[in-house]
Order: sequence, then C-alpha cells, then structure tokens
Amino acid sequence: MTENLPLHVSLVAVPGTLAMPIAGLYEVLTAFPIVAQFHEGVPASPPFAVDIVGTARSTVAAGSGLPITIQRAVDEVEQTGIVIVPMMAVDEGWTTGCHPDLVAWMQRMHAQGAMLCSACTGLGLLAETGLLDGRQATTHWAFGPGFRQAFPNVELRVDEVLVTAGAREEFAMSGGAASWQDLVLYLIGRFVSPVAAQAVAKFELLERHAEGQAPYLPFLPQTQHGDGMVRGMQDWLETNFSVASPVAEMTGRSGLSPRAFERRFKRATGLSPIGYVQQVRIDAAKRRLEQTDLPIDQISWDVGYEDAAAFRRLFKRIARVSPGSYRRKFATDRPA
Repeated sequence: MTENLPLHVSLVAVPGTLAMPIAGLYEVLTAFPIVAQFHEGVPASPPFAVDIVGTARSTVAAGSGLPITIQRAVDEVEQTGIVIVPMMAVDEGWTTGCHPDLVAWMQRMHAQGAMLCSACTGLGLLAETGLLDGRQATTHWAFGPGFRQAFPNVELRVDEVLVTAGAREEFAMSGGAASWQDLVLYLIGRFVSPVAAQAVAKFELLERHAEGQAPYLPFLPQTQHGDGMVRGMQDWLETNFSVASPVAEMTGRSGLSPRAFERRFKRATGLSPIGYVQQVRIDAAKRRLEQTDLPIDQISWDVGYEDAAAFRRLFKRIARVSPGSYRRKFATDRPA
C-alpha cells in the first residue's frame, strides 16, 4: 500500500503526555532509511511524515517532567492521514473538557478521512470526540474503571491489546503502556507492508503482544456495590476458594435458594458465582506460578482443582496462555 506515501502522521502531545510512547512512535515511524540498509523489502524513502502537534507551538512537560516539543499547532494542520494520541498521565478517572480544541480538530480530521488512533490512556481524549460510542476500544486495564464511568457508551475490551473499529477500520487503539509497539507495527503492516512491519520489529526488537492483555490482568472484583451479604461472601472466598464446593458453601451461608443467590451475586459483582470462583482461583494460581517452583499439578490442587487437565484448560481460557508459558514469562528471580 505504498502508492500514496508518504502518509502524514500527527502525534498529539499535551502536558502530561508520557515521553517514552511519543518518542518511540516518532523514532520507529522515521527509522526506515536505517532499517532499509539491513532488510530487503523495507523502503529507504520514509513512508511516513511525522509531526508532534498540540494546541500551540511550544514545549510541554511530559508526565516525567521531560520536555516535549510541539512542532505544529493543530490549527496549522488542515489535513493529516493518521492521528495518534499516545499515553498520558491521568488520575484515577478521566476529566472531560480539558482539551476542547484538540477534540474538535480530531473530529474535523476524521470527517476528512483521517484514521484516529490511541495508545493506552490516550483513549480518553479520543473518546471525547464521541466517535467511539457504540464501538469497541481498549486501554490499560488499570484505567478501565475510570474510563467506563466517563464513557459508558464505549464497549471497553481491556483483555485485548489492539482493537480496530469503524466501517473502514479508521480507529485503532492499543492497551497497556508498551502497547504502542503493537500499534506502530499494525500501522506499518497496514500502510507499508507486512514484510516491512516484520523487519522493523526485528531491527528495533519490538514485541507484539499476541495474547492480548489477558496474561497481565489481575482480578479486580467489584466490591463497592452496597450489598453486604455478597461482600461477606466475597471476603469469605478470599481465604476459602480452594474448598471442594465453594458456590454451594456460599449459597448455604446466604440462606437463599441457589437461583436467588446466583441472581443477587451476579447483580452485585457482574459475574456468576462460579465465574467469580474461577477468577479468584486462577488469580491465586498466577501468584504461585510467579513466586514458587511448585509443580503445576500441585498448584492446580492447591487452588481447588483435582483435575489438572481441566485446570490447564481453564487457565488458558482466562489468561490466554498456558500455566507453563505464564511461569516462563512472569516468574520472579529467586536465589539459587
């Protein structure tokens, strides 16, 4: 897809934008002349023309305090091919209305055919355009609760590391802090070639998170729901998840019928009792895989599963990797 290149890319910077993602995106998108010296199939002529844009030409402080130079004001940019809003420092929630000029500019660019992208918490600014309502999106899992509260009409998929949306896939959003790598490789593969994307990944040592964010997600249950009985069952389960029949035990303790307990539990937590138990058990298994050398079959037993094969299947369904792969990826260094 190189016939319309170079393609103009606008990286959006505001005070608090993180330096690493915006610098990484800039460096990778402009690295083609160097990469082409070592890999065939990579154009030596830069396929992207990249600018850092903001409300005015100025220098803003990144979240770390490092300076970021805004090269062009958005009112100077009448047309662009791709807009990317990288990760920015945010509080627990998202405060709307802080950057109205940028939001209006992104709406205009989209109307003219530009692709709109975000990395990590940059999704908040993209969502303010209203263009993601009714669509799927992703961001860092820790930003999920605050994002959902601010933008309830966006279907958030924090288990995914890269989500595209729109009739012409004109929206692309990546999840965690390092997921700008997934986004930039997607853009190179789409607008240059898959061969070029692979070559850039190898040259820059960039990693695709093919399994999504699922392996990284801790289980963060909903507890501020106001149902004291359900909260009591959640607290009980924290130390009793490995008992033989935890759902039956909780139902008996509640004094409700099984059907009534299931409805009430799901209304409060968003999960069925058995689904909640599975999440708690797999989260406990993750900690054991990270911190101990226990055999996987032993961990299966310790968290409540006598059938190790069934445990492995459940673990992979929830974490998207096998227990062994998870241990290799996340095991902490321990002295010999």
